Amino acid sequence: MDKIRQEGKTVEEAVQAALEILQISREEAKIEVIEEGNNGFLGLIGAKSALVEVEAKKTSREIGKEFIEDLFSTVELEVNVDILEEQTDSEQITYDLHSPDLGIVIGHRGETLDALQYLTSLVVNKQANQYIRIILDAEGYRERRKQTLERLANKMARKCLDKGRKVVLEPMPPHERRIIHMTIKKNPRVKSYSEGEEPFRKVKIEEVD
Repeated sequence: MDKIRQEGKTVEEAVQAALEILQISREEAKIEVIEEGNNGFLGLIGAKSALVEVEAKKTSREIGKEFIEDLFSTVELEVNVDILEEQTDSEQITYDLHSPDLGIVIGHRGETLDALQYLTSLVVNKQANQYIRIILDAEGYRERRKQTLERLANKMARKCLDKGRKVVLEPMPPHERRIIHMTIKKNPRVKSYSEGEEPFRKVKIEEVD
């Protein structure tokens, strides 16, 4: 039950009773006053109870999950959406997507997944009281991609040192460049920086003087 109509001697009494039944706070509720109610003549004749309709608002988790499910339903793609509780709190929600067509869901180097993550963030934060970070994963893709980028960074660092010249990587989105930079930072013999304009911004690696 997420919506009820409740009577009370006053609007406030009716609202409080409804909140207790739904076990939610006032901030989590959508309240509609149907009848203001009155005490009648001398508190006896024509008295009418207040009537309110109280509905539990959807949580940020539910809003994001429904948006993702509706989006894939529209394009007739079978996708199950789970919320990873161990990676979810008041500041972050992590969704994990499962599908027989996982390649389509992820897209080339995660481009589709990144775009969907961005759209979900817009939808969730439009209705949230504070900014919530949204992360979309697909059966462990994010961790696999992270490991791939770390291997690439180490390989390019070795190439830079072996050849004695600067190495330029292909354009990457900001979060992938960050992984490259963090990996390079562990090697005191090389350094990295980004150049160019989005979406063509590239990481460059060169030997430390």
